[in-house]
Amino acid sequence: QVQPVESGGGLVQPGGSLRLSCAASGRTFSLYAMGWFRQAPGKERDFVAAIGSDGRNTRYANSVKGRFTISRDNAKNTVYLQMNSLKPEDTAVYYCAADPAGWGNSVSPNEYTYWGQGTQLTVSS
Repeated sequence: QVQPVESGGGLVQPGGSLRLSCAASGRTFSLYAMGWFRQAPGKERDFVAAIGSDGRNTRYANSVKGRFTISRDNAKNTVYLQMNSLKPEDTAVYYCAADPAGWGNSVSPNEYTYWGQGTQLTVSS
């Protein structure tokens, strides 16, 4: 079992960058794939990026490909989301989640077992 806790959200101007972090408690963090999702007001929770348990496999939503990078440090039980060239449409609550399957290619929220509380990102001038 892992319990993700997100941090790093805030207000950023369009074109700016920000890095989100997700620290997860639990001794089995390295066995889980990790994913980032986001949810804007009045919209469904959408897949953003995922990374396999060993960090070698990654997957991105088309809307963030080339701008966002997911990475992890298993020694620190932490997964990161580096976000560059931010746009107003990136504004949302960002959630970190753990997938026990471990592969890092799951895009459905239903595949993820453990969720953080979310961190708000606002992209605005």
